[in-house]
Parts: sequence; structure tokens; C-alpha cells
Amino acid sequence: MVNLKKVGFTLSSSVLTLGMLSSIAYASPTGNETPQKIQIQVAATEKVYTKNDLIKKFQALFPKQFDYLTASDFQMGTGYYYYDDKEVRYNLSFNKLLNGKSLYGSVGFVGENLEIESFYFQPTNEKDALFPAKVSKEEARKIADQFMQKFIADQEYQLETDSFDYYPQQILTEPIRYNFSFTRTKNKVPISDQRIEITVLGNGEVTNFYMSPYKRSATFEATKQLIDKDKLLKKAKDNLAVELQYQLDMDYRTGERRVKLVYQPSSKTQGIQASTGKWLTSNGYLEESPKKTKLEKISAKPIPPKHKGVILEEAKKIAEKFIQSKSKSNKIKLTINAIDEVQNYNGQNIIRVDYMYDYANGGHGTSLEINKSTGEITQYYDITRDILQQNGEKPSKEKLLTQKEALAQAVKYVKEMIPSYLHNYALPVDDAYFDEMQQSYQFSFPRVVNGVMVIGEQINVGIAGDGSLNNLYINYQEIEKWPSIDKVISEKDALAKLKESLSLKITYLKPMQDKKNQYDLIYVPVFNENSFSFLDATTGEWNSLDNGKSPAAISHPWAEEELNYLISAKILDVKDTKKFNGDAAVSKGEALKVLLNSLTYFYEGMYYSNNENKKQTFDNIDPKHPLYQAIERAVDMGVIKPNSKNFDVDNPITREELAAWYIRVLGQEQSAKYSNIYKLDFADANKVQKEYTGYVAIANSIGLFKMDNNQFKPSQEVTYAELAVSTILLAHEISENRNAFRY
Repeated sequence: MVNLKKVGFTLSSSVLTLGMLSSIAYASPTGNETPQKIQIQVAATEKVYTKNDLIKKFQALFPKQFDYLTASDFQMGTGYYYYDDKEVRYNLSFNKLLNGKSLYGSVGFVGENLEIESFYFQPTNEKDALFPAKVSKEEARKIADQFMQKFIADQEYQLETDSFDYYPQQILTEPIRYNFSFTRTKNKVPISDQRIEITVLGNGEVTNFYMSPYKRSATFEATKQLIDKDKLLKKAKDNLAVELQYQLDMDYRTGERRVKLVYQPSSKTQGIQASTGKWLTSNGYLEESPKKTKLEKISAKPIPPKHKGVILEEAKKIAEKFIQSKSKSNKIKLTINAIDEVQNYNGQNIIRVDYMYDYANGGHGTSLEINKSTGEITQYYDITRDILQQNGEKPSKEKLLTQKEALAQAVKYVKEMIPSYLHNYALPVDDAYFDEMQQSYQFSFPRVVNGVMVIGEQINVGIAGDGSLNNLYINYQEIEKWPSIDKVISEKDALAKLKESLSLKITYLKPMQDKKNQYDLIYVPVFNENSFSFLDATTGEWNSLDNGKSPAAISHPWAEEELNYLISAKILDVKDTKKFNGDAAVSKGEALKVLLNSLTYFYEGMYYSNNENKKQTFDNIDPKHPLYQAIERAVDMGVIKPNSKNFDVDNPITREELAAWYIRVLGQEQSAKYSNIYKLDFADANKVQKEYTGYVAIANSIGLFKMDNNQFKPSQEVTYAELAVSTILLAHEISENRNAFRY
């Protein structure tokens, strides 16, 4: 028998926001999702594993691959388990300096047989995995499949083709990564929550492996005596309803927000049970499909804020009074550690209060946020419950509130704490999620604009079983202009399109509130054969989160592959590929954007967002200029020098000027400055300006530029093709020396 104890933790409020990878066509628009699994530490077990036990298992799984590691290179973590899965897990990490470069990784084991559950590896040399990749995506898929087969024993998995790649940008100094997802099957039916994720680098090396936890005691509904699929599809179509909603998209590189009107199925069901035809909901099975909940604002009219703005000292008093009122024991002492005014992701001024609960055996810190303009607490999570349990106090055995009673408490709290927001939000339209471990109800109050719900914009409120506030988080973005709802296709036409595109996919799914480990056969809806597609309400066309289209290929005699990769990686922005000319001269401004996008994760909308007093370097590039942030960042990085009052952003860049940028990126400017020590041995060496001699010499020595008839052509304007090829060569040089900018 395993003797267990719970450890304290802090659950980030971001867990409660809308998952970015949720299906637009199927996920709840209010973001009322399951929080992350919480790890519980093992205090003592009958069977104890040592670090050497884990090392031996690791070496057996990866024979000869890591023979250069010694026992001292490994570190073993404490065993732990999950609230709903008592199998004990162990982590083994390793770190070693190899040939002057750091190598690290980790592996996770589960159960008494130490079966592998996860693996991560960061190799010392990723240069040979950069673009262009040595292995194709198809070759990488075969490698992933072979790797997986070593660990799945008699289990069956199938490649998941309907997936979404979240990452919006790939910089050139990062290796090519092929990500594959495999779904576990039973009776040839996929199991909804059982997946294997594998990452293969462009050189064919596996660096990530993760297998979803599963219980061996799980039971699965038999595939016999199922209702005819076509009959259930007709039932789904007959009960289908649609709802107009706002969808927010954000370009994280520029900070630009775009709003679309979309039609989405308005259903509280997760699917239809294949054997009974009953509707599966978050609260179990129903004979009849639940009806759509009418939107009802929390407050019909705007309510004045609690304060007309607060300063730091006032915010500290608000936080102190609020936190003290939530304290449940005299065994813990509150200390305010820090208070600071910052801007959140939406550019709003907030005051963050960092505080600490000290107790006999240590302490636990967290923070809350206060809107500077209103003095209202907009982000809070109660950690006292976890601290008290960690210190031996048992949770109350009082009867839990019902969901209806908990909702009344949630409404009471938002009215008390954030009155100025309430006219923008409605009462929950979905049932609450009940967190078994925390014994709390999680409610989601959706934002409403022009009578239309906004996907992913909500107030999340957690109410503990005793009625106290467990957490509060507001998701609210400032949008200047919302698309008019008068210019959309009719609800009738939208319903017809959704019905036409609706299909059913059978899967094994475990009902959310079912405490038995039983998986039922459920037909879940899929629209347009893509879980990540949505119906544009303005055009009436189907679209996808990733736009559903690959950029059109361009042709070029010697830089075609490089140019197309830069476009697909969103490094080079080409509006019309048909009109694009790879041999056209590139301006300094465009070259700078390509360089920043190639080597750094540069998000224009976030850069300098907290520095209102930043002075502009060049007279002609003020904060309103579209390239202001890129240029200021390049100045900070030392790529461009403020040697004149203006920056010729529209003038073409020459080869010797680009050489100087490259050498500064490589951190070799000090060497390049001594122009007298360099002797250029190409035919047109006399045409290189003296101040560029060192830069050109170094750039030429490491092969960053293509030579023609032993001529460097220093004053020649750089073309898009030359920029693409040379930037990729620069990325290889950076990767090999590991001197990339850490911005």
C-alpha cells in the first residue's frame, strides 16, 4: 500500500483561460475547460527506486546512445502521482558539458515496471538539423513510428492527421522540427484522451516523446449492437442550431488584433452515444438535446468602478485588506513582498502585488492584479487552502454547495469585486466544471458585444465547496471597432452550410463526471472534415485557424528553395507571390525586418510596451512609423549604428552594408573595426570602403556571400534572393557557435 501526502502548489490563472488549440467548431466558446493535472508528492512507498535503478532502465531503453553520460550527470526527482491516477511516477534528468557545449534532457517513468512516459533531449549540435533539413517530413514520420513502436508493447496507435500547429513563426537558428501526434485505439476506435506526441529534428533525431497517462483498469464499451451511423447523423442534423459569435485573432509579432464574425454550432452536447442514441453532456447523458441558453447580461447598465484610479500605496491597502479577509488560519502570516505597475498583454495598466504566506515550515508566494484605473482586483487565486492542507489541516467535511448555490456565490463575488466590467458579460451559458481535487466549481461568464458572444473572452470564477472564492480571472481585450452584425449571411443559410458539412466521428470518450474508469463509444461532430475550421459569417466561406492554405510557391533559378522557406516560415512577407521578383533590390527597412524575423522571436506589438519614455534614435523614424520598433530594437542589438540623424529605410542596402550587419550579429565587430589588419584578395578589393574592410573580410572568409568571378561587388544592391541565401548561411554560423541573440 502506498503512503501518500499532498504537497502545496500554485495553479496559474492562465489555466482557466480558453485553450489556444481548442477546436473552433466544437469547443465551448466560453473556455470552461479542465484545469491541468496537479502533481502529488509521494512520501513513502513499499518499493523504493534509486537513481541507479532509473539510470539502468534509461540505458536499456536507449542502448549506446548516451554512453558518454556518467552517474554524476544524472539527477533524480521525487516520486509523485496524480489525484485521479495513483500510479507513481519518477523523473530522471541529465546535464553535461560536452566539447564546450551544454547537453541536457530528461525522461519520465511510470509504474512499478518503470515504463517510459516522456523523453526530452537537447543535443549539443543542432546545426545539421537547420534548414535545409536532411530528412523529409515523410521520412521523419517513419522515424517517429519506429521510435514509438519500441515503447507501446501490445497497444495500437494511429497517426492523427487532423491537427493544428500553433507556432506562428520559425526562426532560422532553430532546427527544423516535425511534430507528430498518434492516437491510441481500442477495437480500431480512437481513444479521445490517449495520445503520443513525438518530435523529430530535421536531421532525423528524436528529441521529444510524450505518452498520455492511461489506466490499465480502464474498461471500454463493446462495439456490438451500435445504432446505424446515418440514423444518428440525421438526428444530429435535426437538432443542430447555430449561433453568431465574435472571434478574435491576434498577430503576436505585430500585436495587431483582428475580429471576425463566425457561425458556430450552439450545442451543450459533446456527442451522441453510439449504443443508445443519448446526448452526452458535461453532466451525463440526456434523452433530449439541451436547448440553447439565452444570453442574459450580469448587469443591464454600466456600473461605476470601485475607485476612480489608484496609486501604488492605495493598491497595496486594497490587496492587503482583501487577502487578510481570505485568510483561514492564524498559522499563516501574510507579507507583501513587492508591488509594481506594469502593462498586461492588452496594454492596460495594472498593479501587480506579490505576496507571501509564511508558516512554520516555510512559505508560499503568489500574486494578484489590480486594474489601475478602477482599483478592482482582476486576477486572484487562493492558495491558503493548499497551504493549510500541507500543514496538516484537513478540509471541511461540510456539505458541498449545489451548482445553483455556487453560481449565486460567483455572481455575488463579481458584483462586489469587479462591478465596472459586468455590463460587458453575461451569466454562464454552460454548466460549471467541478474540480474533484479542489472541490470547487469553475464558472465562465462570457463577454457579449452587440448581443453576440465573444469566443474566449470571459470572466472565470472558481467557487469552493464551502462558498468561498477560489479564483478570479478576467479576459478582456480593448477593441476599437467591432464588425457590424448587419453584414453577415442569414442564420438560415449558415445552418444549411453547417448541416451540409457535418459528419460524425466515433471515438472512445470518458464522461467528465463519471467516476468509473469507463470509456463509452461516442459519435462526436466534425465540420468541414477539419476540427479547426470555422464558418466566416461575413463571406459564408469555411476558413481555418491556420488559414487553411499553404503559401503559393515562387520560382527562382538558384534561390527558390530558400525564398519559399522564408515565406512559409513567415520570415519574409510577400503579399502577392505571382508578382514577387526575387532579383529585385531589397530596401534597408525590409532587410532589417527579415534579419530580425530570421534570428529572433520579435513581436513588434510587445516591444517597448512598458517604456513610454523611450527616445527615438532617428529623426525620421518616430513611434508612429511602422518600422519604429524594429529599428529601435536593431539599434539596441547593435546591428545598426546611429551615426546620422536619419535612417534611409527605403533605400536599397548594399552588399558591404549587409556584411557589416551580419558581423555585428555574430558579435565580431571589435575585430572588424581594425581595417588595417585585413587584406582583401578578390579582384575588386579597392572598391570596398575603408570602414567596411574588416566586415567584408570576415563575411567573405566564412562564406556568407556568393562571389562572381572573384568579385565581391561591395556597392551592388542586395536582392531578395541574395538576402535569403546569406541569412540562412548566417543562421548556420550562429547555431554552430551558439551566439544567437537572447532577446
